[in-house]
Amino acid sequence: MCFFRVFHPQVLKHRHSFGFIGCCNFSSPAEGPQNKRGNSLHKTVSPKLSLMKQALFNESATGRNKFRYLLPALAVTGAFGLLISFTSQPATVAEQDTETDSLQILNVSVPEPVVRDFDAIKQEGVIRMITRFNSSSYFLHRGEERGFEFEFARRFAEQHNLRLEVVIAGNNEEPIDLLNAGRGDFIAANYSITQARQQYIAFSSPYNIVEQVLVLREGEPVPYSLSELEGAVISVRRGSSYFKTLKQLQRDYGYGFEINVLPEMWDTEAIMFAIADGEFDMTIADANLFQAASNYISGITTGPVVSGNEQIAWGVRANASELTDQMDRFIAGHFSISDADLMPRRSSFMNILRQRYFDNRPATYTVRSYNSHRVTGYEGLFSPYDRLVQPLAEEYGVDWKLVLAVMAQESRFDPYAKSRMGAIGLMQIIPRFSPYEEHELWDPETNIREGLRYLRKHLDHYSYMDDDRQLAFALATYNAGMGHMADARRLTVDRNRDPNNWDDVAQSLLLLMQPRFFSQARFGFVRGTEPVNYVTEIKRRYNMYQNMALFASEDPILQRRDSLSFIP
Repeated sequence: MCFFRVFHPQVLKHRHSFGFIGCCNFSSPAEGPQNKRGNSLHKTVSPKLSLMKQALFNESATGRNKFRYLLPALAVTGAFGLLISFTSQPATVAEQDTETDSLQILNVSVPEPVVRDFDAIKQEGVIRMITRFNSSSYFLHRGEERGFEFEFARRFAEQHNLRLEVVIAGNNEEPIDLLNAGRGDFIAANYSITQARQQYIAFSSPYNIVEQVLVLREGEPVPYSLSELEGAVISVRRGSSYFKTLKQLQRDYGYGFEINVLPEMWDTEAIMFAIADGEFDMTIADANLFQAASNYISGITTGPVVSGNEQIAWGVRANASELTDQMDRFIAGHFSISDADLMPRRSSFMNILRQRYFDNRPATYTVRSYNSHRVTGYEGLFSPYDRLVQPLAEEYGVDWKLVLAVMAQESRFDPYAKSRMGAIGLMQIIPRFSPYEEHELWDPETNIREGLRYLRKHLDHYSYMDDDRQLAFALATYNAGMGHMADARRLTVDRNRDPNNWDDVAQSLLLLMQPRFFSQARFGFVRGTEPVNYVTEIKRRYNMYQNMALFASEDPILQRRDSLSFIP
């Protein structure tokens, strides 16, 4: 182990003021370990990152008020006790073995990345974020996409005129495999920088530094340090950074706790729910995740800090250097460490996100708050109307998740929505085209039935097409109407294109916004961007709902959600 190998005048200047400084695990690029491509594992070795280590102590209430809890954390990061002098020692065999063991934690099957850097992303106009479906990274709230990682990534995408698409890692999928296989462009999931991960991917600059804390059931004796956990069972996923932390503590300091290795379906939030419910005794969580969870999970508390300097960053393909550079420039505008006082500096946008998702979030603002906020009596995973839509959609032979995707796009689940064209209700039905009176269409069930009737009619009309084209044409017709779609298909034929190909017809819809084209059309002008964007957004949301439904069916918390106690 070694104390800081990379020194900075500000660190030396302030060392007496703070009493001690945590160890820096970074070594210089010349002497650090290398990944499989010969690159240093420590991509961003700079004095600034050394300052980030100190900044965690400066900002943390734990660091200021709970020095006793930091002893096990210093054991992990390498500094134990007060900083008396800067010394350096060669790594011991035990330390080298620990690094080797850490590389066995990940079950990576796609070690080499595809070639796709920022220029290819810009050309396509889409950037894909790989994440987990949980209450801090990405979730739905009344049908709307939410999450700290989602909103932060969306701001990056918007700055570069890109559309953000979300790829949810399944319970048994390794995010690094999805990244290197090209299914996504970066990992954003409260993802800490570890040597095991750096064997396969690169990282952006950090945008947060967190502590890892012991989480246990409220009312149980809180240990003074990890040495008091002889025989205790701590439950974590093997693929998490927490597993590495616990294994390193056992190896280096002989702590007598047991590690209960859980399947990958158990994310940190699910484990904390299970602790509150009595299924597990203890786990490890990032302090910010616990802070958020404690707002909506009753019955959990924290014990000692077990690691004090975890850096959170975006995971990027090792060969995507241009994308990494763009991300670094973006992050520098939202997170930095002040040279003056070693305190983190965050943009107003970053502070808003921290307050929204960690410091001040409502109890119902969580992916697993299935029963915590009743408005309609039909609430489910996706919307306030899941359980109303399901039997009606089955009656019409339409996937209920598709109906919800249409509903989200049409009305944002507002039963009182009314458009400028006079369409009303959840499915935006125009009264003059319906056999129901307007006052009847304000009833949610009647409105949904009418929407299903139209949707089923359009799907049947295009039943000779393959599933993907059938869906695109049916959705576009639901939005633009049969007449405008007929015009667009006739124009497609005139352009010597395929009238059964959605991309060709979508281009014709856009052309029908121009006078020289709509003046020759039977039904005249159509705002073509609306049906084109409509199809894109609903198909994206429908795919997202399908993935989330699969996740929920395997969620270890879902089956006993009624027994959970939420904070009001």
